Amino acid sequence: MTRSTWLGSCAKVASSVRIGFKSAVLAAGLIGASNGHAEEVGYPEKEELKFGFIKLTDMAPLAVAYEKRFFEDEGLYVTLEAQANWKVLLDRVIDGQLDGAHMLAGQPLGATIGYGTQSHIITAFSMDLNGNAITVSNDIWKQMKPNIPHEGGKPVHPIKADALKPVVESYKDQGKPFKMGMVFPVSTHNYELRYWLAAGGIHPGYYAPHKGDSSGQLSADALLSVTPPPQMPATMEAGTIYGYCVGEPWNQQAVFKGIGVPVVTDYEIWKNNPEKVFGVSKAWADKNPNTHIRVVKAMIRAAMWLDENNNANRQEAVKMLAKPAYVGADADVIANSMTGTFEYEKGDKREVPDFNVFFRYNATYPYYSDAIWYLTQMRRWGQISEQKPDTWYKDIAKKVYRPDIYAQAAKALIAEGKAKASDFPEFASESGFKPAQTHFIDNIAFDGSQPNAYLEKFDIGLKGDTQL
Repeated sequence: MTRSTWLGSCAKVASSVRIGFKSAVLAAGLIGASNGHAEEVGYPEKEELKFGFIKLTDMAPLAVAYEKRFFEDEGLYVTLEAQANWKVLLDRVIDGQLDGAHMLAGQPLGATIGYGTQSHIITAFSMDLNGNAITVSNDIWKQMKPNIPHEGGKPVHPIKADALKPVVESYKDQGKPFKMGMVFPVSTHNYELRYWLAAGGIHPGYYAPHKGDSSGQLSADALLSVTPPPQMPATMEAGTIYGYCVGEPWNQQAVFKGIGVPVVTDYEIWKNNPEKVFGVSKAWADKNPNTHIRVVKAMIRAAMWLDENNNANRQEAVKMLAKPAYVGADADVIANSMTGTFEYEKGDKREVPDFNVFFRYNATYPYYSDAIWYLTQMRRWGQISEQKPDTWYKDIAKKVYRPDIYAQAAKALIAEGKAKASDFPEFASESGFKPAQTHFIDNIAFDGSQPNAYLEKFDIGLKGDTQL
């Protein structure tokens, strides 16, 4: 693209989305790299983009980047479009109807290794930490409650699945299946729900793709099935499922409607766990490298805005997300978690300042070790049928997670004065592997550099050369 063509495109975009002259100049200008050398983030190869999302509060970086015109500052004219479910969203990224999307962390990994639809999907941006919870119906809560320690008349948290185990066993004794919902087979919600159940001695079942069994219910004590997030409360209210794991606002919705009780958050299952990512096809990224960097720049700025000044902007973000075009839930429901609190049993509202984290703790950085944790869970529950060497896990992580692209975007923001070097990892020395993480509900430590040794630590789940 020539400079004259680029400027003409900027003028066109400026007219259609009211981009300011200063923003257009910034979008086209040369950017000094943090190492002191002039480094150009080139003109975007594609200015008009369509991104998909699911109606959950953790799509917030996309909404904020749009509403605060961070995309426009990069010379990008973005349309955001809610998708019916995670499968439709992934398929539309693969076939090019969407340029990119808010994705489950497991989706780029699952697609790349060929679990489900095979396609090389990458991510250069992690959208958030935490943000999910497990909710049970009022009837199940009533049966669990006698098994839970109390202090001052309130349940002691975190509530472990040990309290649910006698309930599940009672259902089995009666010949009744105990049914729970999660949002997608490679979703964080599926793995978090399975992790919590297994830590309490409840087997969540295996997948056996090599046998053509994708139910995930082989040998299961609790039968997990897919339900789209916005339908979770109604599905539970109808009695089709007895509980579920989902992102916000659909746990707090159950509290507001008086139909269920969130019993544990994913922050309590795995403190500061990575949640969603922004995914694009590898082919799209290769074709549009400058556009990709600019998209990541805009989303980093959005994440910073969401967390800055101790979450001071969250009320404004809640109003954005309440719009029908985004989450479309009542602002009070969204605010219950987005503003640093979480309501469990009706009236039992507790401070959980890190329930939604968008930038602090390097939340946006795509760590290889995060990818490896999800791959270990795919192996643990049979989605990866055979034993893989540690090197395989690391190779797949590096194929899908792209901290190199993230670093280019971050360095450009630092050079522009929109961020500080201290806001990010030290790129020159960062390995992409977090130190061993210990804050799990079962106290089992995770070291991403030793995935097979990690799998050996679990009583329930596949490990070694075990194959169904």
